[in-house]
Amino acid sequence: MISSLNMRRSALALAVLTLAGCSFIPTYERPAAPVAAEWSGVTPVAGATPAAEVAWADFVSDARLRELIGLAIKNNRDLRVATLNIEQVRAQYQIRRADQFPTLNLAATGSRQSSTDDSITSLYTAGLAMSGWEIDFFGRLASLKEVALAQYLASEEARNAAQTSLVASVASTWLSLQASDELLALTQRTLATRQHSLRLTKLRFDNGATSALDLRQAESLTAAAESALAQQQRQRALDLNALTLLVGQPLPAALADPAKDAVTTQPLFRDLPAGLPSDLLTRRADIRQAEQTLIAANANIGAARAAFFPRISLTASVGSASSELSGLFKGGSWGFSLAPQALLPIFDAGRNRAGLATAQVGREMAVAQYEKAIQTAFREVADALAGRATLGEQLRAQQAQATAEAERFRLAELRYRNGVASFLDVLDAQRSLFSTQQALTQTRLAQQQNQVALYKALGGGY
Repeated sequence: MISSLNMRRSALALAVLTLAGCSFIPTYERPAAPVAAEWSGVTPVAGATPAAEVAWADFVSDARLRELIGLAIKNNRDLRVATLNIEQVRAQYQIRRADQFPTLNLAATGSRQSSTDDSITSLYTAGLAMSGWEIDFFGRLASLKEVALAQYLASEEARNAAQTSLVASVASTWLSLQASDELLALTQRTLATRQHSLRLTKLRFDNGATSALDLRQAESLTAAAESALAQQQRQRALDLNALTLLVGQPLPAALADPAKDAVTTQPLFRDLPAGLPSDLLTRRADIRQAEQTLIAANANIGAARAAFFPRISLTASVGSASSELSGLFKGGSWGFSLAPQALLPIFDAGRNRAGLATAQVGREMAVAQYEKAIQTAFREVADALAGRATLGEQLRAQQAQATAEAERFRLAELRYRNGVASFLDVLDAQRSLFSTQQALTQTRLAQQQNQVALYKALGGGY
């Protein structure tokens, strides 16, 4: 009994060894990150929740924007393709995995052959057949399975990276649309003011109370405002079209209309800690995608190395055989056949060496792409941190400038009405106020989009 148990254990161990084979895959080691260990001028916040662990719904405070992002995740076609690609690569992995196991078929054959004495020999067979099962002694199939697995994991990370980009793109485009609405309203107010000034200037000119220079200056500023209005209308249409494409469906009217309060004191986004550059290796989906691609390239070397060793395959069948079709399933007609085959490459004109060289160069390329992904991520975070450090101060300074320009315009009008200053002073103050208000809106947009860029750069969004 004990002997029988030991024999079964030995047979099981032999079967496992046969299926697993050996492996020529090089030991994988993650390359060192080619970036600095800390962000310049930024102190890490201990115990803070990393951006990658902050859900986009928690990062975004505005309910309308959250609804738009939800629609985009559901309907965006690029994200849908990335999701379907996961299913395709998963199926390819299952194919590679199935290659390690024998394929059984129900087979039936019949043959008739004449001999030298003019007699005809017939043979009919029916049963189960296994054709060309490769016994993976040297791990070629196992290596290819590891390649497919890493590619599958890379496709999942690619989908995550696509959602991160989508969330950031929707938020950034929505902010741009809100800024376009604000600039459009500002331009409309400015145009109305300049048209009113032009009517008064023309009336004064017709009565000889002002010069042609004042009239032409008023006409020029009015035409400039009309041009700016057309430009802002076009820009808003472009922003709306871009947002519609990202969302993947026509925008609901409540989400496409201008906000009643374009400028709000409530923060639109949650503040995020920077963390350390090394955190990006495990939290940014595009870096993890690049690493899985590197792992796949590393495993491909194992398959290329195994090609130098014998490839052992087995063809077998079991069933019934008879010289007459009517006797195919009669008693005593059962039998089996077993035909192992081993092929050892002797001369292939350098094909296997070239395959190995290709695999090794592919790994070096994957290393370079992985390192480039890290460097790109580092640069994106550093840029966003630089923006966070300076855009707030720039916005405060421009707000103070806009307040001063508004007061200057009021005083210039007052002085002009009292005959102390010329109308050119009023027009100059009006033009300067308009430019300052435009710059203030653009800076506010840049600050808000920088918050989105930092969230994306730190690996948030999925």
